[in-house]
Amino acid sequence: MGRMPSFERSAVVDAARDVFWRRGYAETGIAELEQATGLTRSSIYNAFGSKRGLFDAVLAAYLDDVVRTRLRPLGGGDPGALEAYIAEMRDGIEHDTPRARLGCLLLNAGSSSLATDDAEVRTTISSYAAEMRGAIRAAVADRRPDLTPDAVDALAAVCASLVVAGLTLARADRDGALATLASVPTTLESWGRV
Repeated sequence: MGRMPSFERSAVVDAARDVFWRRGYAETGIAELEQATGLTRSSIYNAFGSKRGLFDAVLAAYLDDVVRTRLRPLGGGDPGALEAYIAEMRDGIEHDTPRARLGCLLLNAGSSSLATDDAEVRTTISSYAAEMRGAIRAAVADRRPDLTPDAVDALAAVCASLVVAGLTLARADRDGALATLASVPTTLESWGRV
């Protein structure tokens, strides 16, 4: 019978998440991951198969713990859910919380060379984007029942694009990210009105 690991997998993934989020996949060295997680190189490889295996575990946990937690209220019938979602993002960026300052881990990965070189990462990012767009579309439908389905689709595409832009800017241009995200409620309210 093999030895059971003497670490909590979720704590290791969370510690590695912070390193990958701050430095990016390519720039993160195994020594940094050893230091952050408290595991040796061989323990990381035994538990996750490789640095890439650990990164895949980080992305999966990020989707479940961060992204889906925030998207869950969207489209549940609350007409103010999209504004609350945006306000939560803006609050994190405005108060300069360490993770919010780094933008979105998935969008960061999607704009790195890893996404260019790896079909699996591209699929993960594409699936995330579709999930986010679907949740925003449902929230727009809740907020603007006066719009036709085509108009809801168009408005949701604009709102989702503004969210992506804001989260991408968060890393380099805090004020730009805040302004971009602040335009979502205005766009949501004014769309199709003269």
